[in-house]
Amino acid sequence: MSTTASIPTIGMIFECGPQGADKQVCEYLAQRIRPGVKIRSKPLDNKENLLRDAGRVAAQLLAEDCSCVLIIWDLRPAWPDKGERPCRHAERAAVLKVLQEAGVSPNAPVALVCVEQELESWLLANERALSAHLSTDAHPYRVAKVKSPDQVQQPKAAVIEHFKRARGWRYDDKVDALKVLRADEPDLVRLRRSVSFARFEAKLLACEART
Repeated sequence: MSTTASIPTIGMIFECGPQGADKQVCEYLAQRIRPGVKIRSKPLDNKENLLRDAGRVAAQLLAEDCSCVLIIWDLRPAWPDKGERPCRHAERAAVLKVLQEAGVSPNAPVALVCVEQELESWLLANERALSAHLSTDAHPYRVAKVKSPDQVQQPKAAVIEHFKRARGWRYDDKVDALKVLRADEPDLVRLRRSVSFARFEAKLLACEART
């Protein structure tokens, strides 16, 4: 088999916009995990759209010869409803339902990756990258190690606080999330503290190219 033929094309479905942080970060990490991998991304703007349309879009990506498809979303919504807690199991069931309705076989190479709690959980997993991004020679800033980043209930709020405390900056995920990861190019060992990142990595590595 040729080297070119062994490189899979991976479809990715996101709940963000075309320039969203989730899309930027996942595409960047995918290239670090599997150099040369081809990525075909479909951003669906928000979780409501993803839970409704992921099945149809996954079927389309598979028909376009993607080797596999990853459906990626944050458990914690951008604007949480204090009266209702998000449920990973319920959201997973909703995605599986629309996949079935779209005619996607249960054996199809489609993987669900629910990021717990949100993308910033992955940033907190690598405290060294956060520290490097927020430090200067004159003012080093130390971010404490987070043993279980997926268990931090409000990771975005934690990152916002680090940016404010260290540099007086306003955190913008579309601009800053990728910059943080690049500050440590990236440290996959630390990122694996996040169970959801480890799942993302495992599904990427398991994807086999179509022959």
